[in-house]
Amino acid sequence: METIALSLVSHTNVGKTTLARTLLRRDVGTVFDQAHVTDVNEAHTLLETDEAKLVLWDTPGFGDTARLLVRLRHQGNPLGWFLHQVWDRMRERALWCSQEALRNIRNDADVALYLVSAAESPHDAGYVALELELLGWLDRPVIVLLNQTGPDARDQGELISDWASATSAYPHVRAVLSLDAFVRCWVQETSLLERVSEVLPVSKRAAMSSVIAAWNKRRMKTFGRVIDLLTETLVDTAADRELVPRGLSSGAARRRAMSSLADRLALRQRDALEALLELHELEGRAAAQVRESLTDFAVANLSPVGVKGGALWGGLVSGAASGLTAEVLTGGLTFGGGLILGAIAGAVGGASLARGYQLVTSAGEPAVTWQAEALIALALRLSLIYLAVAQFGRGRGEVDDALLAGAETASNPWRADLEAALSARSKAWASALRAVAELAAKGPGVSQAAAQDAAAEVVSQQVETLLRAVLLQRYPDAAGLLGQRA
Repeated sequence: METIALSLVSHTNVGKTTLARTLLRRDVGTVFDQAHVTDVNEAHTLLETDEAKLVLWDTPGFGDTARLLVRLRHQGNPLGWFLHQVWDRMRERALWCSQEALRNIRNDADVALYLVSAAESPHDAGYVALELELLGWLDRPVIVLLNQTGPDARDQGELISDWASATSAYPHVRAVLSLDAFVRCWVQETSLLERVSEVLPVSKRAAMSSVIAAWNKRRMKTFGRVIDLLTETLVDTAADRELVPRGLSSGAARRRAMSSLADRLALRQRDALEALLELHELEGRAAAQVRESLTDFAVANLSPVGVKGGALWGGLVSGAASGLTAEVLTGGLTFGGGLILGAIAGAVGGASLARGYQLVTSAGEPAVTWQAEALIALALRLSLIYLAVAQFGRGRGEVDDALLAGAETASNPWRADLEAALSARSKAWASALRAVAELAAKGPGVSQAAAQDAAAEVVSQQVETLLRAVLLQRYPDAAGLLGQRA
């Protein structure tokens, strides 16, 4: 079996262990905001196939690089050996740790991953030039990884260009990539592995190809399960309805029916969130505020509003889905016609989201169900939460309410892309959701089951198209990965 070793190195306290935890999807080492927390070389298996094993070394950080350069000039003579093995180990621990990182690259690594803070200019961080000089002595290819880039991938192109220009004088630097330890996206990991393969010795590239194939298969399997999860949540919500007892069509009866519908959606979303965390091997559970927020509604405009010409007239629509509401309204998605009972607006993780209910006939009985704009807004919300979870760096600890609330804010860099993608395909979304709702309204039957499965498959295709398009827009280098079957 071929072993391919990557040494993760950086100036001290830049975030190596945090990135290692994210890549490994498990807690390793110690994360603490101080210098030289990691003081020994630690090997971790990233992935193992029948042909190869990919190993990631987490190493001590470089400290006083200028002193280290002077010290290394003495290596190979008795005094140098004494200083490194005895004196530095006992009295100059930080210096000894830095030397251990270099020894690891020289003795064990095929490629050095040099992590830098993109929060600093490469020209202002004086230690970078010294550390690149040190790495140049070791005759190993170096890939520079930019940490602390922030969540918006579109802003990272200029950072990469600046760092590529600043490191161009060092021939051993073979690539500059963005891989933020806190907000990287899983598709960027494949881009890193592909760059590693390109700089490996030719004799190891076939083994690395098997690693990349296994890595991508695992990630795409997770992506496929995400698509299934979001589809199931949307289909169940579109098909859901609550009967209103005949003779009890008063406002109170309608309120009770709508409350039951909202309660089920709250549980459905809670379960989806916790399944997303499990799929991405993260800890954390939705706290009470997030779990129960969907049941905290303010009911308004309960008087019936007429339907004319297939279009929905009036109603309380908050505009939370931006231009989608108008698209759906003019598309005439009425779930079989009937009366709009009004709209329910409430806070969901700090973001306003319109909830429309309408009265329909279900198997001959009056019932309330969700309007189309609420379902498409739900697709937006689920997608935002998925992307927040998919980017979550494990070094940040447990997922909490702050992450989920932030996922739904107007400032979320993914939101505009998702809204644009949804709006561009609003008619297709409306058609898919209408089919699910209308089939559910007809009641159970043998022939109905096959039709409902076909309708759900169309919704699944819409979910997959949406997520792939948004990811590809942000990460065009992932076209090969995202072109694979989930």
